[in-house]
Amino acid sequence: MKRRIVVSLVAFLAVGLCAALVWFNFFRDKLIADIFANMPRPAQTVAASDVKTVTWRPGIAAIGTARAENGVELAVEISGVVKDIRFSPNQRVEKGSVLVQLDDAVERADLIDAEAALELGKSNLARTSALRTRGFDTQAQFDQVVAQVATARSKLERYKAVIDQKALKAPFSGTIGIARINPGQYVQPGTVVATLQDLDSMKVDFTVPEQVIDKVKIGQPVRFGASDADLGRTGKIIGIDPRIDPQTRLVSVQALLDDNRDRAIVPGQFLRVRIDLPPEPNVVTVPQTAVVTSLYGDYVYLVEDAAGGKPGLTVKQVFVKVGRRDGGLSEVVSGLTPGERIVVSGQNKLQAGAPVKIDNAIDVTTLPVRSPTTR
Repeated sequence: MKRRIVVSLVAFLAVGLCAALVWFNFFRDKLIADIFANMPRPAQTVAASDVKTVTWRPGIAAIGTARAENGVELAVEISGVVKDIRFSPNQRVEKGSVLVQLDDAVERADLIDAEAALELGKSNLARTSALRTRGFDTQAQFDQVVAQVATARSKLERYKAVIDQKALKAPFSGTIGIARINPGQYVQPGTVVATLQDLDSMKVDFTVPEQVIDKVKIGQPVRFGASDADLGRTGKIIGIDPRIDPQTRLVSVQALLDDNRDRAIVPGQFLRVRIDLPPEPNVVTVPQTAVVTSLYGDYVYLVEDAAGGKPGLTVKQVFVKVGRRDGGLSEVVSGLTPGERIVVSGQNKLQAGAPVKIDNAIDVTTLPVRSPTTR
């Protein structure tokens, strides 16, 4: 009897266990889904900032190259042997000073001969003129002597010009570079001797897109610098090319620096250029870090109070139309209202309706952001 009871009890327990296993396997997925559905999501930590209106200071940014207002590659005009080099590298030279002297011994000897011939011609002209007034000489003889004097004077001036060409002089005051010739070297016309640059007055050549050429005017103020954060040099536009390059669709512009007497800017130097345009008030802006770009457009996460009176904050995905960008800010043409709070950092793990908590320990809106080339 007892044995039957034990067997029945074991059989009952086995059947119950099998039924429990079947029930658990059948309802397991639903139970797990219900547990996770009712489990509160942890709040993501983000940084947030208010949508603001600012006075937008638009401008046209470009990349330029500095060059001296007066700058040349000095070259000899005539062939000859270098007799003397009268400058040192980086020396300040004055206008008209002799920089290179070619051997002119033969030309100076010819000059003495030409001077003697001219004096002789003048003496003959005086005698012929006196004889002609007395009727002892003909008009033809007188004209011949006059022509001889003119020829002698022409030769004299030509020798002077050749001697002057043998001395290479500075066409303007400036700083001269490294000599590219040596004493005793035979040079041909056009041989470059050195570069001469007037570093006190500098120009900057740059280009702008054809879409903004109507905003560029002669005399417009311009700022220059080695980077966007350092545009301390000022100047003004002095030239605009009347032709658009059909290959690049760019227009060449030239500006003159106001002052470079400290010679901090040198020819060939890379410079950032910005043409400031009239300011625009009440422009709606957000930090550039707040805007997320996707295949469907640009959007931001708007911070709101949790729905249903629940404590905490949630985010809402809002698509926006972004305009210009400058100095770490993006212009919002539509989609946001000033005063609304948006997420500016930590969006990579967010989705619409996600709970968030705000931590602005690090102000990402003050981090440097490189400005685009044209704004």
